[in-house]
Amino acid sequence: MTQETGGFAALDLNPNIVAAVLATGYEEPSAIQQQSIPIILAGHDMIGQAQTGTGKTAAFALPILNKIDVSKREPQALILAPTRELALQVATAFETYAKQMPGVNVVAVYGGAPMGPQLRAIRNGAQIVVATPGRLCDHLRRDEKVLSTVQYLVLDEADEMLKLGFMDDLEVIFDAIPASRQTVLFSATLPSSIRSIAERHLREPKHVKIQSKTQTVTAIDQAHLMVHADQKIPAVLRLLEVEEFDALIAFVRTKQATLDLAAALEAKGYKAAALNGDIAQNQRERVIDSLKDGRLDIVVATDVAARGLDVPRITHVFNVDMPYDPESYVHRIGRTGRAGREGRALLLVTPRERRMLQVIERVTGQKVAEARLPNAQAVLDARIKKLTMSLAPLVAESEATHGELFDRLTADLGCSARALASALLRKATNGQALDLGAVEREQPLVPSFAPRGERTERADRGERREGGDRDRERRAPMPLAEGRVRCRTALGARDGIAAKNLLGAILNEGGLARDAIGRIQVRDSFSLIELPEDGLERLLTKLKDTRVAGKQLKLRRYRED
Repeated sequence: MTQETGGFAALDLNPNIVAAVLATGYEEPSAIQQQSIPIILAGHDMIGQAQTGTGKTAAFALPILNKIDVSKREPQALILAPTRELALQVATAFETYAKQMPGVNVVAVYGGAPMGPQLRAIRNGAQIVVATPGRLCDHLRRDEKVLSTVQYLVLDEADEMLKLGFMDDLEVIFDAIPASRQTVLFSATLPSSIRSIAERHLREPKHVKIQSKTQTVTAIDQAHLMVHADQKIPAVLRLLEVEEFDALIAFVRTKQATLDLAAALEAKGYKAAALNGDIAQNQRERVIDSLKDGRLDIVVATDVAARGLDVPRITHVFNVDMPYDPESYVHRIGRTGRAGREGRALLLVTPRERRMLQVIERVTGQKVAEARLPNAQAVLDARIKKLTMSLAPLVAESEATHGELFDRLTADLGCSARALASALLRKATNGQALDLGAVEREQPLVPSFAPRGERTERADRGERREGGDRDRERRAPMPLAEGRVRCRTALGARDGIAAKNLLGAILNEGGLARDAIGRIQVRDSFSLIELPEDGLERLLTKLKDTRVAGKQLKLRRYRED
């Protein structure tokens, strides 16, 4: 990509939208955006065949924002997505691209959340509604006119919606919105069911087909770590304690984040600097030169600031914030492993970003291994190793050059050689904790998520308590209500699962009313869910491919005998 920013402006988009897009780090439209945006702006119906990760969200979000009448406080655009996670992701993208468009309101409508606030947001003037079909039909049953003002309809990942059994819901939605609407359909594949929808509901659609060519560098050692958003800076600081790097680039999404992380690193003694779009070109060049010659070891950058960055001594890339798409991920990790050298790329993933991790793995065709944050013992070992390496070159000649001074100091202080050496070490290490207890107190961060198959520290502690997790695993299930059966999934607390996650997934993908689902009991290694006996097999079939927190739900009837 070039440094020029005329690509999006050339598409006749609102300058405020272009500015918001450029602020995210995009400089040139992707292939799907270049072809789709003019078609949608011209008012044509369209079928876009493109994989997730090709930039298709912006391909429909930007022209729709361009067409929205901000003065009208009523639903104007409806975007349908197959899952709650994708609906949230699309809604967030719309909000990001509309940051410089006052008056634009976006609402995400999905199962597992209260219906009242969602319906009020639609009635109160949200111009853009991003919804899952099942929950949207629930709203239509309450208010069949709620979508009567919609002018633009987008079906995102239409093939996935049909796989999840939303065909009937889609027909209800088609009937509830004006026939004069503009309709855009995106799908990775075009089976006969999708073509049938297009024939019935699209008017002379234009066709756009994009093949994803993203490939990643296989020589780079890639891993991801699960953290909560507020753990990111402590997580980076802990990782830096144990990672043996020459130079490192850390990617974040915003200019402010570059400043915050760079300041935290400098406070810990690292030679770090921020690199973002507000930095003048001459200053940017000085930062890169300093990274090249060793005056800097860490640069914290946004995507836009790191375009074309080529520094052979970069051994590590930290993706502190999740990239917007797989192309950005490949560009980022390509900053390391240059000129045949080894490289390592680490990606911090929050619970909401699990789906994007799966997209990256699917599009790049590579598994990003799961890792854990280093514990206190690993941090202590790394500190002692660094101290040993820094002292090793000095030991041979120090007695000859400083031996007499050492003897004088022990005499003047009236202390032993061991006491003086200990004091000098303390001064040299600037009070850094170098015993296990102190390191544990200094770095209380504990990873919230453990790799699959491993036990979390919390679970281990629970087993040591009398009547801990083992007893909870053994206890008998609660009595069943009439007309319900109990189903079991192998997902539990150690997978980062809470009852609300299971409830939301089943409401969203199963099309059930809230009162149809009974008690949900989350244990350490599995969960039990009460579901209606009538139509159970049909429901389990609909939920067959459902994923919760990035893992397959795999519900089955629980036999209690």
